[in-house]
Amino acid sequence: MFTPQQTQDGSFTFFSTEFNQAFHSHYGAKQESLLKFAIPTRLPILAETGFVRLLDICYGLGYNTAAALQTIWQVNPRCRVEVIGLEINSIVPQAAISHQLFNSWDDKYIKILTQIAFEHQIHIDYLQATLLIGDARSLILQVHESGFQADAIFLDPFSPPQCPQLWTVEFIQKVSECLHQNGLIATYSCAAAVRTALLAAGLVVSSTPPIGRRTPGTIAGHPKHGEESTISYLSPLSQTEAEHLLTRAAIPYRDPNLSDTAAMILKRRQEEIGVSTLESSSQWRKRWLRSSTPQEILPEQSTVSDD
Repeated sequence: MFTPQQTQDGSFTFFSTEFNQAFHSHYGAKQESLLKFAIPTRLPILAETGFVRLLDICYGLGYNTAAALQTIWQVNPRCRVEVIGLEINSIVPQAAISHQLFNSWDDKYIKILTQIAFEHQIHIDYLQATLLIGDARSLILQVHESGFQADAIFLDPFSPPQCPQLWTVEFIQKVSECLHQNGLIATYSCAAAVRTALLAAGLVVSSTPPIGRRTPGTIAGHPKHGEESTISYLSPLSQTEAEHLLTRAAIPYRDPNLSDTAAMILKRRQEEIGVSTLESSSQWRKRWLRSSTPQEILPEQSTVSDD
């Protein structure tokens, strides 16, 4: 069912025929997990506190959790970590183990990932992890009701046009409610519709460096309340990025009852775009390309037409 594909850093990923996308960029599955998720959410700094809570949305093969654990324990081997992973297809992490995709990792991590994949939980010294299987829209309600407050949230679904269910205003609002006041949400996407949803949830957004693609990722956190907030770590969006959020591309995906199909969510957004008087992203892009240097990187456009 799953065929391993090698990425540029030597690590392997899978290709999803359902979503017509690979689980990771060609740049490298392991490096993407480290540089898009573990480092931007300041896990090396959090490790020094001795206790870190992680919420891994779309656990997939397990790379993000594995990279997080490795990052934390390299700094503080005695740091206690609590992980909740959300995954719709339990076969994916099991296939990653069966295909021996983590054989280059230390045996400690292989054992942890194997137990998470097949038993959906592990409780050992310094680690308590649970993998919840099902639609993340239902599972996020369960996580919220449990009172779990994550120091770092990895938001890693397939791209918005392919999996709009997990990029909607309503879903991201629920995700934000599971984020600790000083926590951070990281995602690979810089789509204007995604950033609009994060802003609608009351979060502050910033860009992370491009990894394996021309465009940056996104990091988000709660507005600053007191000197201990991590929000000072986030740089403001550039003028280019800020103006992108004023175009039709920024019209978000909506799923009022957290139960609509992808087709319904896409159709709803397209209808909203159709009656919008906002500038099109193609017009915005042409305007900025005329005034920008060749090195300047523009945020990605939605692949769903907003013209």
